[in-house]
Amino acid sequence: MAEPVSRIATARLMSCFMLATLMVPVSTMAETLSDPTRPPGSLDGTMPPFSAGPALQSVLVSPRRTIAIISGKTVQVGDKFGDAVVVRITEREVILRSGRRMQTLKLFPGVEKRRIPAGPTRNLGQ
Repeated sequence: MAEPVSRIATARLMSCFMLATLMVPVSTMAETLSDPTRPPGSLDGTMPPFSAGPALQSVLVSPRRTIAIISGKTVQVGDKFGDAVVVRITEREVILRSGRRMQTLKLFPGVEKRRIPAGPTRNLGQ
């Protein structure tokens, strides 16, 4: 009779271990990335890490309209943002002009798109 009790105890111990593993917050396993859709610091009480100037938070490009959200303000081409005018909106950036000065706001400032030169194909799994 000791063997069935031992199996039950082992099964319970394994169940508790699995449950404890599932309770670990997912955020501790995920890489920390900045969220471009996070509200500006004035709304949620925290300042985004790129708060030194205007921050491009979101872009909507559709056949009928193109808009961007810069530091919580929705703008279109031709709108004013502070003392600058929105000159261009693409899916990844907004260009502002203030006098002769041009400023490019990127949706993902730390990410640059680059081409990989064509070459022989490789099997990456080996």
